Amino acid sequence: MKRRDSCRIVLMGTPEFAVPVFQAVIDLGYDVVGLVSQPDRPVGRKKEILPTPTKKLALENEIPVFQPEHIKDDYETIKTWNPDLIITCAYGQIIPQGLLDLPRFGCINVHASLLPKLRGGAPIHRAIMNDDFETGITIIDMVAKMDAGKMYTQSTLPIVDNDNLESLSDKLSDLGALILSRFLPDYLAGTVEGIEQDEAEVTFGYNIKPEEERIDWNLPSRAVFNHIRALDPHPGAYTTLNGQHLKVYRTQIETHKGDEPAGTILDIKDGILVKTKDGALKLEEVQLEGKRKMTAQELVNGLGKSLLKEQLI
Repeated sequence: MKRRDSCRIVLMGTPEFAVPVFQAVIDLGYDVVGLVSQPDRPVGRKKEILPTPTKKLALENEIPVFQPEHIKDDYETIKTWNPDLIITCAYGQIIPQGLLDLPRFGCINVHASLLPKLRGGAPIHRAIMNDDFETGITIIDMVAKMDAGKMYTQSTLPIVDNDNLESLSDKLSDLGALILSRFLPDYLAGTVEGIEQDEAEVTFGYNIKPEEERIDWNLPSRAVFNHIRALDPHPGAYTTLNGQHLKVYRTQIETHKGDEPAGTILDIKDGILVKTKDGALKLEEVQLEGKRKMTAQELVNGLGKSLLKEQLI
């Protein structure tokens, strides 16, 4: 087999999640000949076009970058890189068969779930929403069907109540980097055998739709709590207060026995207490439409007692 540093590797990924994973490959000393990322997009309220996180990493390491709009129609550049191996992590598009067939060591994917559970583009969001007690990283063989390839290695991570999307993503990203750095030398040496996924156990972690961002106060407190932290900090779960969107980022489950309608603001002491189906949720961090993110108490200080008995919808 060729020396490790002569194995030509192409990395395919876009968001911050993939950065530690790709950094691990670079740190191992492999010959990373190119990075494929989604195109740069407008970011933030100012809609400023910024390089993707993985593109920034590549440029810092003098790695060529390719950003096709649709990879299925445009991968000739990758062919010129002549990769021995392609590693994907949160790339965001389906890889065409012609590209999967290109490298001699194949294509592997670092996926943020315990496959075969939660195939798809939002496994971390869905694991929190589902109230799962654990998630993890699975490294799989890439096939044309979404996240359906044979599994090479897997590692588990607990989900705790103070996790949100950001914190859990960071933990999983670091875990992915660790697992890949241990796995890659054995994989390239041909000493790793994969196992097929059990199709009877398959579930899906589909991307979050805009309509799913709205909070349903008619759900039990635990479900609302999970929904909010699964979307924190992006895209942010929201409710409506007096016709304005109110994003909710951090909450705490509280006991309440009253029969007020779900969504009723019950109290504004030390936060905003809101009725749910089976109790209440205290809002701790919020963002009113057009305003900065703030504590719920800051919002109370600004709007005063008029909040009491208001209805969030």
